[in-house]
Amino acid sequence: MTVPASTVANAYANAAKMFEDASKATGLETKIQGPSFTSILENTVESLNKTGEKSDSNLLAMTQGKADIIDVVTAVAETELTVQALVSVRDRVITAYQEVLRMPI
Repeated sequence: MTVPASTVANAYANAAKMFEDASKATGLETKIQGPSFTSILENTVESLNKTGEKSDSNLLAMTQGKADIIDVVTAVAETELTVQALVSVRDRVITAYQEVLRMPI
């Protein structure tokens, strides 16, 4: 399946915006350390949920004949790419954690 470049660009822009918004989040932030990892993760997952809900609502609207199939495919592709980006970040975090565990004390 070929995905238009604009869809990929939108998905990456959404993912970058999620991480940027998450880094600006309030919570356990300090002026020296910045936002906590937990707050960044919570905001990112919340943003991913919103993207998924948008995709679901577009799909529902299409089944009712109220939405164009191109909009639905675009929303689903953006959600898929956002999930892939989040999984990639998760894998990097797990790899970094395993490297820290292997460090000699």
